[in-house]
Amino acid sequence: MDRISALRNVEEALAAFESGECSLSELEADVRGVLRTYAADFEGDLRAYRASSDGPADGLVVLAASAPEARDRVAELVEEPRDVTVSPVE
Repeated sequence: MDRISALRNVEEALAAFESGECSLSELEADVRGVLRTYAADFEGDLRAYRASSDGPADGLVVLAASAPEARDRVAELVEEPRDVTVSPVE
């Protein structure tokens, strides 16, 4: 997905929200999906991974080629990476 397509998709999601065709949570899911698709296409063969932990990394989403690489990327982004597990975002 190129930048223009991503912007159009976000604009369509915002228009649907403004016209009452979707809820805020549906809007958030749509925009999140557009951004993940754009980022994954932009970065090549990477996929999105979500971190789970009892620390500051919980919920963080990173792009990586593998789960071990995703854990390394999370560790680079947070000061205290504690017992981080990562799982692919569907």
